[in-house]
Amino acid sequence: MAKARSTFVCQNCGTLHNRWTGKCEGCNEWNTIVEEAASAPVTKGGTISARSGRLIPLEGLDGVTEQAPRLKAGISELDRVTGGGFVRGSALLLGGEPGIGKSTLLIQAAAALARAGHRTVYISGEEAAAQVRMRADRLGLADAPVELGAETNVEDILATLSAGTVPRFVVIDSIQTMWTSAVESAPGTVTQVRASAQALIRFAKTSGAAVILVGHVTKDGQIAGPRVVEHMVDAVLSFEGEQGHAFRVLRAQKNRFGPTDEIGVFSMTGNGLEDVANPSALFLSSRDVAAPGVAVFAGIEGTRPILVEVQALVAPSSLGTPRRAVVGWDSNRLSMVLAVLEAHAGLRLGSHDVYLNVAGGLRIQEPAADIAVAAALVSSFANSVLPLDSVFFGEVSLSGAVRPVSHAGLRAKEAKRLGFSRAFAPASSSEGANDSGFSLTGLTALDSLVAEIAARGVRKGPARQDAHLSSVNEA
Repeated sequence: MAKARSTFVCQNCGTLHNRWTGKCEGCNEWNTIVEEAASAPVTKGGTISARSGRLIPLEGLDGVTEQAPRLKAGISELDRVTGGGFVRGSALLLGGEPGIGKSTLLIQAAAALARAGHRTVYISGEEAAAQVRMRADRLGLADAPVELGAETNVEDILATLSAGTVPRFVVIDSIQTMWTSAVESAPGTVTQVRASAQALIRFAKTSGAAVILVGHVTKDGQIAGPRVVEHMVDAVLSFEGEQGHAFRVLRAQKNRFGPTDEIGVFSMTGNGLEDVANPSALFLSSRDVAAPGVAVFAGIEGTRPILVEVQALVAPSSLGTPRRAVVGWDSNRLSMVLAVLEAHAGLRLGSHDVYLNVAGGLRIQEPAADIAVAAALVSSFANSVLPLDSVFFGEVSLSGAVRPVSHAGLRAKEAKRLGFSRAFAPASSSEGANDSGFSLTGLTALDSLVAEIAARGVRKGPARQDAHLSSVNEA
């Protein structure tokens, strides 16, 4: 048997090293490498023998597969993101920043399932049972038959869950606090997190219980611990939101039993998290209709159309390197749109600070927001108000052309329902948009959008900008 030796593991990304170094080569973080004892190999002679294994049944692809039963929590936005409810025997990882509402959401889901007659267990490794009970009492859930426990040892937790009737819904808050005696490592290390998660996932598969693991996140928003845990679980959900806003967005990053592009929108109130059935109306409720630099983007999140306000501010810079600040969008995508506006539309933005914000705390990921961002930038640069009855969507290519996007009819239908009557979108999307009785201004190139904005309204900015936009319009 080979001799066991120590390994050096980064506690931030899980990268293995042969020796200790101050800086991790995987994530470039300092002082995150910890020495851990590696277990000795269990094979004889250093090779794996087939004689000690057992035969496993093999099946074909044409077999009959029953639909996996689901546990519906009764929280419509949560059930939407999970694909219709929690699948029995599945393991789900929920991540989010501290104070975002992860424990609140899960205690509400646990209470709803317990009231429906399912045995529900909530294991807290960070709080005492009395603290969880206080939160439930504040949310009006004290009468729900949820079983509480405060423990961090995985062996004790599994022994408790296996006693009596097998629970249908188990919450582990959080996986970073769990430890198992099978691993000689401190709680919270990569080895302990991986081993604890593996034991809990094995329990879920063998017992049929739906196990929810709560995960901490790092400063860049990634779930802390080894990435192998995300591969082991069946679904990975991310709970997002700005601390200054009451809106919370639940986003599926991985889901073996449902779509991965669905989102659920919640509102944080004194009674906990409440579903937002109409996110578009909520995001546009405090819209400043008379300000330049504001465009309404008609987006798609999963199967749901969402209208959100995109705000831009372009101001002359006194710095040698102008600022580029982005909230809610990809900063690299903004740099590309600025470059296309300067190269193909004639706007000189190299000496201006640019600030971009997506109102409401929502983060946009689809490239269809290029046209809305460009319209907001040009509107702020020209100091002119965009048409109040218009929405914008479309993708911008590096050549300055406007590329079509999917679900144009669905975007236009949602905009019409909220009182908008016009859309600036790719010209090839006119067929899908006109089917809903919606007026569409077709765009083939980005310079036509700049000319359209320059020709509308009364601009109140400096004469230098007015003269430059007039020349662009004439061209």
